[in-house]
Amino acid sequence: MPELILKNISKHITLTSEEEVYFLALLKPKQVSKKDFILKEGQVCKEINFVESGTLRAFYLDKMGKESTIMFAVAEWWVTDMFCFVNEQAAMLNIEAIEDSRMLQLQKEDLDQLYIKVPKFERFFRIIMQNAYIREQLRVIQELSLSAEERYHNFLIKYPKVAQQVKQKQIASYLGITPEFLSMIRGNKTKKKIIS
Repeated sequence: MPELILKNISKHITLTSEEEVYFLALLKPKQVSKKDFILKEGQVCKEINFVESGTLRAFYLDKMGKESTIMFAVAEWWVTDMFCFVNEQAAMLNIEAIEDSRMLQLQKEDLDQLYIKVPKFERFFRIIMQNAYIREQLRVIQELSLSAEERYHNFLIKYPKVAQQVKQKQIASYLGITPEFLSMIRGNKTKKKIIS
């Protein structure tokens, strides 16, 4: 489905047909089943992934085995362990398919060549990374200033597709709360709807 990735790119840059052909030739399709990993902590992170279909989750596992979800990725989103991808280091994150998923992978060395041969891709990926940085900065500020209930409400507004596709415990780990506390918040929201 090259149309989907080309549509994603056209939001920020315009490619000639020759540039499209060159770019598409660099992509490697990958299909994974639910619960498969496309990256595990400790592996060298060599690719950035464009999600064509399905849902993935990037998470960090602490020494006690507690999972903290860093991000979700649904169709038309990009996902990788960015720090490790850029620096070609061992991954700090795990990236797991929450459901059967299809993606297009772009290797780091191919991305570097792409920047040289089609410089406008530097603009594209700069915008993608800026947006990711802004999203994470806002998330940290919300973490510091909003209640768990407000953060959950914002999550539902900002990521309605994700909220429908992932488990409650994964949303809780993204919000930094326990699944039990999230269940209580959801129960309170239902009661408020019934009362009003």
